[in-house]
Amino acid sequence: MNMQPPTPFPRPKLPEQVSFDRVELGEILTLYGRMVAAGEWRDYGISCLREVAVFSIFRRTAENPLYRIEKRPKLRDRQGMYAVIGLDGRILKRGHDLRNVLRVLEKKLIRAID
Repeated sequence: MNMQPPTPFPRPKLPEQVSFDRVELGEILTLYGRMVAAGEWRDYGISCLREVAVFSIFRRTAENPLYRIEKRPKLRDRQGMYAVIGLDGRILKRGHDLRNVLRVLEKKLIRAID
């Protein structure tokens, strides 16, 4: 009897880049639309890289981003894969739920009425 070693199951191929899915992008663009209507933000950029997807928010087109919303799937089991990072590079909020992480930016929308 001729015994052959078992053939391994095919491993799922890792994606070549990380990106936001439709639901995540909907959450981000809802907040973005409200902030544009309030006159706070004017432009955005999306980068999909090998380990991170970044949604950058700008006050004007030709400057550094005010905020970056990052998705890092490798941190899913640790601190959470979503983060909001400020202009100076500080992490303003990190977590597992995108909606909760975006709340740190919604506070900027609430102002006192004179």
